[in-house]
Parts: sequence; C-alpha cells; structure tokens
Amino acid sequence: MDVPQLIEHLRQGDVRALARAVSLVENDAPSARQILSGCFPLTGNALRIGITGPPGAGKSTLVDGLARRYRAQQETVGVVAVDPTSPYSGGAILGDRIRMRDHDSDPGFYMRSMATRGSLGGLARASADVAVVIEASGKQRLLLETVGVGQDEIDIVRLADVTILVLMPGMGDDIQSIKAGVMEIADIFVVNKSDREGADRAEKEVRSMQSLAAEHGSWVPPVVKTIATTGAGIEELEQAVDRFRAWLAEDGRLLTRREAHWRTRIMEMVRHELLRALRGHGLSDQDLQTISRQVVRRQQDPYQFVPQLVEQLLRQGDNDG
Repeated sequence: MDVPQLIEHLRQGDVRALARAVSLVENDAPSARQILSGCFPLTGNALRIGITGPPGAGKSTLVDGLARRYRAQQETVGVVAVDPTSPYSGGAILGDRIRMRDHDSDPGFYMRSMATRGSLGGLARASADVAVVIEASGKQRLLLETVGVGQDEIDIVRLADVTILVLMPGMGDDIQSIKAGVMEIADIFVVNKSDREGADRAEKEVRSMQSLAAEHGSWVPPVVKTIATTGAGIEELEQAVDRFRAWLAEDGRLLTRREAHWRTRIMEMVRHELLRALRGHGLSDQDLQTISRQVVRRQQDPYQFVPQLVEQLLRQGDNDG
C-alpha cells in the first residue's frame, strides 16, 4: 500500500492503516515525511488535552475516565501515552496499559503507547508527529499523557491546547518542590485520589500557589477533586476543560497558543533535519565517537569544528541543488 492509499484508509477509519502509519512515523521511516505531509491538512480541529504530573498520581486512570466520558458522548478519542523506556529492550515498560484494553473493539478509540527513548521533557521526540497522524484519522479529542518524571514535563505545554496537572493527597512538600516547573504550566489542577486523607489540604496548597502560575489573563486555573478509580469528579473535570476551551476561543487565544507551539516545533524539525543531513553526508556514529575522543583530549575545538561542519553541509546542499 502506497502512502496516499495508507492515508485514505486511515481517514476512513481503518485501524490497521492508522497503526501502520503511526509506526512508520514513530520509527522515522523513509516514508514518514510523506505521511506527515499528507496528514497535516487533515489536522487542526481536534482538542489536544495534556495530562501530566508525578508518578503514582493516577494519570492513566484519569485518561481512561475522560476517554470513556467522551466516547459516551459519541466523540472520537485518540490517546498518546508516553512511558519510560526499558534500559534493556528499549520498549515502553508500561506499554500494555491493561486498564485501557476495554476500548480495543471500539472503532472510535485509538491508543498509542510510546517509549521515551531517552527524551527529556516527558514526551517522546516523535509524540507530536504521532499526534498529527492520529488526529488526521478524524479523532476529535487527543489525550496526551506524559511519563510522569517530575519537573521535566514542560514540553507538554508545547503540544497541548489544555494542560492538566494531576496531583494527589499526601505529597506534602512535593507540591512545593515542583512549583517552579509544571505548576506554572497548568491550565487546570486535579487533586486525584481525593478520598484519601489530606485532599483538602492539597487543594489549599495548590490554591495558595496559583499566583506562581503562568500568565493566563482572565483565566484562573480551577482545582478539581477526583477519584479516577470510581469516576467521581470526571464530569466536573470535563466541564472545566470545556470552560477553558471556550475561554481559548475568545480573542484568538487558541491560535496564539498553537503559533507558539509551532515556533518550537519548527526549530525542533530543523535540528532533526540537520542531524539527518549530517548523517547522510558521512557523519557516522564512528566519526562522532572519534571526534568526541579528540575533543576530550583537546585535539579538536568543538566551537570551531561544529560551525565548520554545518557550513560544509550547507555548501554541499547548495551544490546538490
């Protein structure tokens, strides 16, 4: 099946075609660029909801609850769940996502579990591209769950229209410790497992630190208490997301947010293409190892070598053109 056929099939709801396209993009196959280019015009209508927070806060259960609620309203849902990479296999440790298997026979739901592969920021490098393909299949809601590594999850705000930070009772000083990171990017706070002792205190701590939040204009990030395992509070969370979406729709705020996302993405794409081009022009892993050894021994100046290498690459590109 060629790329145009693959895209047409995934547009028509062919789950196998969607899974195939996602795999090709995630693995940066030779056809990935053509797939993404074909999918891009089909995107822009889905609401992207980022769910982030510390390990053990119940993010996966919350994602499952939101997905079920959206599906009950006949809205199609895609999930990108970024998991830690196994140091042995390179695969996603939590890739099975057992609790979401109930959706397997649902044509309106698609989930991809991705390994971070060493990426920082809680998102795999290819997460943004995978989201493009899933959205092109017609999904109306994209739920983007990060790995839960702590403060280094700020990349989610570059990809999501709405960022939800999930916390839980009993974190104590942990809430204070993350205030300089993900606390600042949250559009909505969730105190999950709110049936546990300390839920009210956690809510008060979050509210007391809302002055630290990033500039949201007239939007004051709400604090929603949930018990994801029972579904309690999921409806209130959905309503908070809807209110924020309505706020974003005013005065071009959503467009402004997405423009900021693409500024960052374009620079990431440029870096990726430069690395691809360097490898295509003979900079192998062995060459890189040799150069690194020379740098360590002060036999090579990286501040001279790297600009010269890029300049050489650009000259070759001009000659090839």
